Amino acid sequence: MNSLYIIYGFALLNSFILSLVLTEGFRVLALKFNILDVPQGRKSHKTPTPLLGGAGIYLTFNALILLFFFLYQISPTIREMIGGTSPVDFLGQGSFKKIIGVSIGGGIIFLLGLIDDIFTLGAWTKLLGQILSASLVVFCGIKIEMFFLSHWIISYIITVGWIVLITNSLNLLDNMDGLCGGISFICAMSFFFCVQPYDEFFIRFLLMVFAGAVGGFLFHNINPARVFMGDAGSLFCGYFLSTISVIGTYHLEGTPSRVAILAPVVILSVPLFDTFSVIYLRWRSGHSIFVGDKRHFSHRLVDLGMTPKQAVEFIWLVGIIVGISAWFLPMLNFYQSGLVLIQVLGIYILIVLLMNAPKGVLQNGNMTNANRGKNGAQE
Repeated sequence: MNSLYIIYGFALLNSFILSLVLTEGFRVLALKFNILDVPQGRKSHKTPTPLLGGAGIYLTFNALILLFFFLYQISPTIREMIGGTSPVDFLGQGSFKKIIGVSIGGGIIFLLGLIDDIFTLGAWTKLLGQILSASLVVFCGIKIEMFFLSHWIISYIITVGWIVLITNSLNLLDNMDGLCGGISFICAMSFFFCVQPYDEFFIRFLLMVFAGAVGGFLFHNINPARVFMGDAGSLFCGYFLSTISVIGTYHLEGTPSRVAILAPVVILSVPLFDTFSVIYLRWRSGHSIFVGDKRHFSHRLVDLGMTPKQAVEFIWLVGIIVGISAWFLPMLNFYQSGLVLIQVLGIYILIVLLMNAPKGVLQNGNMTNANRGKNGAQE
């Protein structure tokens, strides 16, 4: 087990370093070819910012995975460290086909986002591409099957719907510097500690490579951002996290409660909350749910008086708290798991109450404190 954590650590570190370098390279490339996100309309950044950061994430992830398989083939030491079995054995029958399906699906999603970043695609074109990628994953044998969801039609609809939902949720969350990257990193780390059994190697290795790739990008993307991930990055992040949530196991026979199967929903609850709250607010105001605006989680926190950086840090904190809650679900019985879910629900209820506070409450509080400071200085 200790040897596995050595591999995980190397995967995280090397992925971070490679992503750090590649992201800077793609930033320079985007500047050279004028692939920029220009401030206009609802966008909050002030100057044209290079895109293509997502290319650094995607290429880092795939390069490290290919390197691992190469080293696995030539190094008996690595095979011994992970138990001497194929790293993809956990996928069961047809494991090679499943890996190929997920890889091709990820490539389609990345190219879809990259084309949109450079030339702009219509919403329906992107949606059809996402459904195609998700369907490919299902047809290669990776799908949600549990309890009453075992029929192939129901399983197909649920799996494709889940992958498309999470893919778009991460895309929608990419609206402030460091937000989508930070939440993607937090979700990956939460999955790493939550997936069962703990000695399952490859899925946790994938999560470490992904976390490192996102972390290297995030170094360039924290406010003020020097590069954006673009749709190529945010769509790939959503696709990876949704797919890994389907592949991963969260409940084993003999564990205290089946409620643990909800761990992925808890881990990904931040982008889900943002997506559904935005859809509701657009619907309530009579606007199209497909037209972008500034009703996102982060924007509403800024409306309450936070700076964009504070809003992003607040959302990161929420992601960490719910992620830690998910870690415990596989270890708790039914009633204890229920209490954890109630606690998570309570967090979001508090956030909704905060969102419904009169606009300017925090600003007024800050102004009052500032005035007190001035009066005190005069006295």
